[in-house]
Amino acid sequence: MDGSPPARAALRWAARQARLTGSRLYAVTAWQIPAYYGWVPTAPEEDMAEAAGKVLTTAVNSVFGDAPPDVEVVERVEPGHPAQVLVDLSAHACLLVVGSRGHSTFGGALIGSVSQQCVQHAHCPVVVVRGNW
Repeated sequence: MDGSPPARAALRWAARQARLTGSRLYAVTAWQIPAYYGWVPTAPEEDMAEAAGKVLTTAVNSVFGDAPPDVEVVERVEPGHPAQVLVDLSAHACLLVVGSRGHSTFGGALIGSVSQQCVQHAHCPVVVVRGNW
């Protein structure tokens, strides 16, 4: 969950699916320390994790508003590259739901999109939600 419209659409879709199957819903965001050339001071890891957690909570609240969903939603903030975090967590999941920003096939191959990496490497079925579902 990065807070983008495709990620929010994926969360809505996943919540409906979790309701249908009686499953728990994990909303996950990942963060990583940016790579820099040379020495540049960075924020402490705790600050980066806290900032990622705020983005996650804000995004979850924007999807569900004041009315809590009919499913248990567990928010997780994990260190690492988003695609790798999701692939790793998929080993313990029944279904992985991700949003797609709609890059072209060629562009997605060049930038290594998160959804593409999840489809290719996840340990469970993957649903890619496109648009504002």
